[in-house]
Amino acid sequence: MATHILQISYEIDPQRRTQFLALASDLKAHFAGELKKHYAIFEVKGKPNAFVEQFVCGSKEEFDALEDDMTERGEELVNRLEQFMVGGKARYVTMVEV
Repeated sequence: MATHILQISYEIDPQRRTQFLALASDLKAHFAGELKKHYAIFEVKGKPNAFVEQFVCGSKEEFDALEDDMTERGEELVNRLEQFMVGGKARYVTMVEV
């Protein structure tokens, strides 16, 4: 069972940083706390307002279930997050342990 990692990278509007950090706290509470996912948000060192969300899944099945397991609350949080992204764009990277 290979570990799968999903990273979602984006930059946020610097003028909305305080609101974003409050939302980041809600995202962590929901995904890591309520749903018990291995989830964290990181700020890129040396690049203010650039963030990476990371989900670590212990198997392909757990990874495949990320989307299926999305709750209504999770959808709401993700939709709110898109408002903070510069250009509304995020970059997705999936890694598989060898």
